[in-house]
Formats: sequence, C-alpha cells, structure tokens
Amino acid sequence: MSDSSVSSVALDSAAPTDPHPDSFSSRHPNVTLAVASATCALIVLDTNVVAVSLPAIAHAFHASFADIEWVVSAYMTAFAACLLPAGAIADRFGRRRVLQCGLALFALASLGCGAAPTAALLIAARAVKGLGAALLLTSALAVIAHRFAQGPSRERAWAIWGMCMGIATAIAPWVGGAITQWVGWRWIFLMNLPVCAVLALGARRAIDESRDPHAKRLDLPGGMLFAAALACAVSTLIGIPAHGWQSGATLGRGAASIALFALFICSQRWQTRPMIDLRLFRRARFVGALLGMFGYAACAQVMMTFLPLYLQIAFGFTALQAGLGMLPFAAAMIAGPSLGAALARRVTTGGVLSAGLALIGAGNLAMAACAAGGHYLAVAFAMLVTGTGAGVMNGDTQKAIMACVPRERTGMASGISTTTRFTAIVTAVGVLGAVLAVRTHSALVQSIASVPAALHAIDARFMASLLAGDPGEALRTLDAPTAHLLAQAAPLAFAHGFARALLVSGVVALVSAIAVKLMADARD
Repeated sequence: MSDSSVSSVALDSAAPTDPHPDSFSSRHPNVTLAVASATCALIVLDTNVVAVSLPAIAHAFHASFADIEWVVSAYMTAFAACLLPAGAIADRFGRRRVLQCGLALFALASLGCGAAPTAALLIAARAVKGLGAALLLTSALAVIAHRFAQGPSRERAWAIWGMCMGIATAIAPWVGGAITQWVGWRWIFLMNLPVCAVLALGARRAIDESRDPHAKRLDLPGGMLFAAALACAVSTLIGIPAHGWQSGATLGRGAASIALFALFICSQRWQTRPMIDLRLFRRARFVGALLGMFGYAACAQVMMTFLPLYLQIAFGFTALQAGLGMLPFAAAMIAGPSLGAALARRVTTGGVLSAGLALIGAGNLAMAACAAGGHYLAVAFAMLVTGTGAGVMNGDTQKAIMACVPRERTGMASGISTTTRFTAIVTAVGVLGAVLAVRTHSALVQSIASVPAALHAIDARFMASLLAGDPGEALRTLDAPTAHLLAQAAPLAFAHGFARALLVSGVVALVSAIAVKLMADARD
C-alpha cells in the first residue's frame, strides 16, 4: 500500500465547517495532520517491511512456502475484508475513539507477532494486525477529511499525506533489511510498540472527536460473508502447490469461496443500506477503473512480496542488500506520478491507465527475460520500468474511480477501490506463488535429471524450505556431494520459477491494459 487510493474514504462525512473553533486541531491543524499521516505511514511501512524478512522467518520456524505466503496473506486478507465495515464503525462510534482502539489492537498484535513461538501463532497475530490496520487507516483518513473539508488546505493536506506514504514506501525495504540483519526479524514487529504509544498520545491531544450523525447501521452479515469468501479463495490458491489444481481440497475450497461470494452479492441486493451499491458495476467506466486498480496491484504491488525472496535466493543477497536492491522499484514508484500527471494533460483517462499497465507489463516481461541471467543491473533496469508504471497507476486509478461516481457515493467507491487493491494482492500472492512453485520444481528436476541421488532428495520438505527462502534448511540433512550439487542448481531453478511468474504477470498486465482502455473511456 503506497498511494492515495484511500484518500477519499471519508469524503461523505467531511464537515464543511469546524463546530469547535477553539479546539486544538483548529488552532494547530498541522499537528493533527502530522499525527493522522504518521498513523497511515506506519501501516504502509509495516505492510512493506515484512517481505524482506520472510527468509529469516522461514529459517527461524523451519516454515514452508505456504506458511510464508500466509504471513503476508493473513494480514492482507483481514485488512481487505475489514476495510468497508471499519469505515462504517469509525463514522458511527467516533473517528478518534476508533483510531485509538486500532492503535491498541495493532500494538497488541505486533507484540504477538514479535513473541510468536510458532509460525501458526505468527500467522494468527498477523490476521489480528490486519484488523487493527483497517481500523487505523479508515479512521485516520476520516480525521483528515473531516478537519480539512474544503479549499486549498484540503489539497495541501492530501499532498502532504501522499508524500508521507511515498517516503514510507521507499524506505520500507531498507528498514526491513537493516532490522532483520542487525537485530533480528522479531524487532520488525516489536518496533511498532513505542511508535503506537507515541501516536496514541498524539491522537489524544491533537485529534478532536468527530462522527457522522447520519451514519448507517453496520452490515455485519455482509462483512462476515465477504471475509469468509476471501479467506476461502486465498486458502484455495495457497494450497495449490501442495494439493494440486484438481484435488478435492482445492476444488472444495474453491466451490465454497464461490458460494460465499454469491451469498455476499445476494445479501447486498437484499439490504436496504448495503456496504456496496451493486448498481455502480453497471457502469463500464467504473468497472474499467476498478480493473485498472486490480491489474496494478496484482501485477506490480505484489512484487514487493516476491522480489526480496528472489534477490536473496537467486543472488545470495543478505536481507539488507535485498532491501537496498529494491530501491530502483521504490524510487520509480515515487517518480511515476509526475509522468502520470503529464500524460493526463494529453490523453484520456483510459489512455493513462492503459499506459501505466503497459509499462508494468513490459517491465515484468523484461525482468522475466533476464531473471535467470544472474545480472542484477539488468533486473534493476526492469524494476525501474515496472516501478514507473506502478507510479503512473498510483494516483490515477483512484482519480478514475472517483470520477465515475457522484459525490455522495465517493466514500463507498473508495472503500470498494481499496478492497479491490488488497484482494488483488492476496490473489496474486496465491496464483503467482503457485506458478513459482510448480516451475521451480520442474526446472530443478530438469537440471539434475541425470543424478538419481539428487533427484530423490527433491521431496516436499526440500521444496518447501527452498521456496520459503531457507535453502540452508533444505540442504541440511543431505550428504555433501548431493548438497553441493543442489546448492548450485536450486538458486537457478528458483530464478526460472520467478521468471515464469513474471511472465504470467506481464501478460495479465498487457491484457488488462487493452481491456481498461476500452472500458475506462466508454460512455455509460
């Protein structure tokens, strides 16, 4: 999460005037903005900082690739599933109160992550943390939208907020690598405790309580159905490498996910005040803009999870080196919005979005072509292309979505947009993870087919450790000649698997670019 995709989540409830002119936030609006922006930046930093530490986590727990995927996906799934109800909770019960509750929950979950004795407990704590992050994000954005309701101050506030998000995105890989290498991966989570304490004190002092007097009642059944459907879908995708595409477990979970999504849609049709107005999906421009958001998140933002693994396994980078190696991608994402703004003055919205997706697709295909070559500079150049496309999409997807709906529906539309983003990320982690696992195994088998002893050593345990970024654990029990052979073959096989995942991602981005161009410029 690195952009202004959720900056309008509270526009519906923004007050045109301040009912308390002598309040702290009226006298010191910049302090209020700083606290709310720092809260959002903490979420961005925490979301992206974990990826670099995944191999260290896998080594600590002897975790499988599926476990590592769940460390990312449990957080993202809970985050995506809770964003819409979290916004309604903040409007109904008070933004400052919900923000403080979110900080407490986020801090407790961070403590649970840092102290987790097993991978299963770490995954559970990450899910709770996703719930806390959803409460934090929606309430912090509502605070900004309420305090800076209109005029130049509003534009300035969102510009400063966006700058904070960009800085957090850029430094996250380096911070994650430095902490993992110098003090241990657990401190990636434990460092949140003092930060949350400072933010809680700031929120109590600098943020005035506000709520929407016309807030709608909570749609708990709809929220639970959506969360269950998304969790089943992610479980299906992550389980494919272990169970296979046509196994009973895969088909059963997939069918359950489809059924739950169908029930969710039906529940929204029956509700008098639904979380999602399904009539918005009759508008081709709205659907095209959402497809642009999905393609951007699934094909570019998901790289924040897989690139650190690739750099550490294929190139043998340390956690810190992997974090630094991600900087071309992050820097291009910061520079990309300027290109998007220049394009927007010359071409249509569909043209901007399709250009961004085309750059993402071209960058991913270029990276796929050089991923197994062992030349970091070539990979870095491809990162720049993908990151530039991601930067173009960063703000323009949100602008395109918000332009398709009337002002009274912007809060709902922004919630749909943000949920689409994180749903795309967790879906891509599952799908691309499955492609990565299958291709890595086949490439490794092909490279050692003439050595039966080494071929026999490639069992499920070996592959789980290798894919999780812990090749040392995979080789630990093997005899010296076999271990030496596999130590040389495994990184190259992983690079081939990563290249195949990039190939799929690149093709999806290019196809999405065509579809978005046709739909985003359509007349409804």
